[in-house]
Amino acid sequence: MPKWCVLLAVLLTWAGPAGGAAAQPRERTHDIELDDYFTLGVITTCAASPDGRYVAYVEARWEKPLDGRNADLWVLDTQTRERRRLTFDPAADGSPQWSHDGRFLYFLSARQRPGETRPPLNGQAQVWRLSPAGEEAFAVTRVEGGVNRFELSRDGRTLYYTTSEEHFQDDFKTLRQKNKHLEYGHGVVKVSQLWKLDLESWRAEKLIDENRVIRSFAVSPDESCVALITTPDETALSHEGWSRVDLWHADTRKVHVVTKDGWRDDHPSPYGWVDGICWAADGQAVAFSLSFDGYPTELWVAEERDGDLPIRRLEIPDELEVADGGRLAWRGDSRELCFLAEWKARKWVCGLPDLRDGSQGTVRKLAGGDIVANSYSFDRAGGQLFAVVDTTKHTGDLYMVRLDGQPGDLKRLTNVNPQIDTWKLPQIQIVEWKAPDGTTVEGILETPPGYAGDRPLPLVVELHGGPTAATMYAMRFWIYGRTLLAAKGYALFSPNYRGSTGYGRKFMTDLIGRENDVEVQDILSGVDALIQRGLADPDRLGVMGWSNGGYLTNCVITATDRFKAASTGAGVLDMVIQWGTEDTPGHVINYMKGLPWTAADEYRRASPVFVLDRVRTPTLIHVGGADPRCPPAHSRALYRALRHYLNVPTELVVYPGESHSLNTYQNRRAKMEWDLAWFDKYLLEKKPGEADRPEDAAEAGSKAAAEKPSRPAPAAPPPTTQPANPEPRP
Repeated sequence: MPKWCVLLAVLLTWAGPAGGAAAQPRERTHDIELDDYFTLGVITTCAASPDGRYVAYVEARWEKPLDGRNADLWVLDTQTRERRRLTFDPAADGSPQWSHDGRFLYFLSARQRPGETRPPLNGQAQVWRLSPAGEEAFAVTRVEGGVNRFELSRDGRTLYYTTSEEHFQDDFKTLRQKNKHLEYGHGVVKVSQLWKLDLESWRAEKLIDENRVIRSFAVSPDESCVALITTPDETALSHEGWSRVDLWHADTRKVHVVTKDGWRDDHPSPYGWVDGICWAADGQAVAFSLSFDGYPTELWVAEERDGDLPIRRLEIPDELEVADGGRLAWRGDSRELCFLAEWKARKWVCGLPDLRDGSQGTVRKLAGGDIVANSYSFDRAGGQLFAVVDTTKHTGDLYMVRLDGQPGDLKRLTNVNPQIDTWKLPQIQIVEWKAPDGTTVEGILETPPGYAGDRPLPLVVELHGGPTAATMYAMRFWIYGRTLLAAKGYALFSPNYRGSTGYGRKFMTDLIGRENDVEVQDILSGVDALIQRGLADPDRLGVMGWSNGGYLTNCVITATDRFKAASTGAGVLDMVIQWGTEDTPGHVINYMKGLPWTAADEYRRASPVFVLDRVRTPTLIHVGGADPRCPPAHSRALYRALRHYLNVPTELVVYPGESHSLNTYQNRRAKMEWDLAWFDKYLLEKKPGEADRPEDAAEAGSKAAAEKPSRPAPAAPPPTTQPANPEPRP
C-alpha cells in the first residue's frame, strides 16, 4: 500500500466529526417544509484569536424585510462555550481579523444612516473595530469611495487597505470622460491603490498606484514586502488569464513581478487564475494557488534565495483535489502550508509540511473523515484548529481540534441551527455504478425519512454546476432540490459525473473535449442503476440543475425523452454564444480545446441547440435577468424553441436584476415554489395549488408500481454504500 494510503488510514481513525459533551437527542417530529430553508443560519468564515481563547465568526441569516441575507459578527468563548452577537447592523459585516494582542476585532462593514452622504455611514465599506466584550463599533477608516480589503500588520500598529479609483485610458480618454453615462467595452477601469494607516498617529500613506487592479494582497511579517495578486482590469476575463503575483518592496518602493513572462507556458491551460496569497511566519516564503476550469488546482510557493523569490509547483497526491482555491494558511510559525482538499465528496483541512529549501513533506490530514470543511483558522501558535464543518446530520457549525501533541477528535462548539435537531431528515448515502466505458462513478442519493428501499420512488436527478465542482456528502438544504425534495417523498440523485472534483486528475480531465457526451452517459447510467436496484420509478423521472447543471439538463433532455419533467436554471444552449458573451470565456476554450474558428466541430457537438427538435420533456426555465456567467439569451432561445416551434410544455421565469445566483428572499422562494409545483404536476400528476403532503410522492410511486405488475424492476444488488470513514483505494 502506498505511503499516502497508510497515512490516510491512520488519520481517519481519529478525524470523525464527533461532538463534545453528549446531549439528549431531541425527538424528530417536524416534517421539513419550504419555509424551513429561510430559518437557517450559515457560518461563512471564522477567525481564531491569537491565544485561541475566542473564535469570531460571520453568521448570515435571512431577513425578510431586507429581502435577502444579512451577515453579522459573533464571538465564541472556547472555554465556556458562551457565544455573543457583536453586530446588529444591516451592513453585511465580514472579513474579521484580530489585533495582535486579541483585544480588538477588525472587520469590514457598509453601514448607512438616513441622510448621510459622507463616510463612514454612507453605505460604503469601511474598516471598523470593536472588542469581544461588545463595545460600540468604531470606524477605523473613513475613506471616500470605501475600502475593498484590508490586513493588519503582525504587531498591530498598522492597517493596510486598498481603494479603487476610476481611470480613463487610451486615445479616446477625453471622449469617454465626456460621455460617462455610456457603457464601454474597455478603456474605463477601476484600478487599485494600496495604503497604510498608522494606528497611533492615524496618518495614511499611499504605497502603490501602479494602474492595475489589486485582487488580494498579503503583508510580510516584518512589513518589508507586500505580495499582491494583480490584473490589468477588474473583469473576470482578465483574472482568469492575466492575473499575476507582484512583490512591492518597502525599501525601494518598487514593484517587481514574481510570476514572470513565460510562467504560464507549461500550464495545462493559459486561463488559470491566481488566489490565496499568504506569507510564512518567517517571511521567507509566500504561497498561492492557481485554479482552472477543467484541470486540478495547483499550489505554488515562492521561497527566498539570495534576494530573489523563485517559484515552484508543489506535489499534491492524485487522490486529493485542492478545493476552493485552497483557502491557504501557514500553520503557526512552521513551514507547513494548510489548505482545503476534496476526496470523494468530502472536504478536509490538510497540511503540507517541511516546505523549505526546495523540498516538501507528505500531505497529512488535520481535520478529516466524513465531513465537509468550508472555512478554518488557527491560533497564532498553530496548536488549535477551528473549522466550519457540515455533516450528514447538520449544516455548518464550528468545530475545534487540538494539534499540539497527539491529535484528538473534532469537538463541536456551536449549534447554530438547533431547529434541525427536530427535523425528520432525509437519508443520505453514496451510491456507485459503472459508466458504459467501465469507469466507476459515484453520486449522492437522498431518500425520504424512514424509506426502507421497499418500493421505487419518483426520482429527480440534480446536476451540480461547475463542472469543476462536486456534490458533497453532507446535509445541504438549498434552492436546487437537496433536502426539500426528499422530504416531500422524492428520491434526489446527485451524480458526480466526469469532470467533477475529488476523484483524481483523470476523472476530471476526461471531460475535456467531451462535453455533452461522457458526462451525460455517466448521468444516464446512474439513473439506470437506481432503476435496476428498485429505487427509482422509470416512469416518474425528473431532472434539474443550475449553471453547468442547467446546461447538462438541456443536454439530457435532448439525449432522451425518458424524463417527464425538467427544471433548467441559468443553462447554456450554444457554446459559441457562451464563449462570446460570458465573463469567463476561458472556461469554454478549455473544454472545447480551442476557439470557435479552430474547433468548430467541438462547439457544435457540445451545443444542445442543434438537436432541440428531439425534446419532448416539459421544461421549466429559470434565469437571472442580469446573469453575466450564463447570459439569459440561452434561456430565452430555449423557451422560444420549445414553446413556439416545438409545442413542448414550457415556462420561462426571469428574475429581474439577478446575477448568476439568486440573492433575494422573494426570488429564492419563488424558484423553490415553481420547482415543487412543476415536479408535482408532471411526476405526481398533482394540480398546482393542490394540498401538499409528504406521503403523496410515496403513494404515487406505490400506485404506479402496482399498476405495472408486468414490468418489475430487474433483480440487482443494493446500491453500493460507502461505510463511515472509508479508506481510499490506492
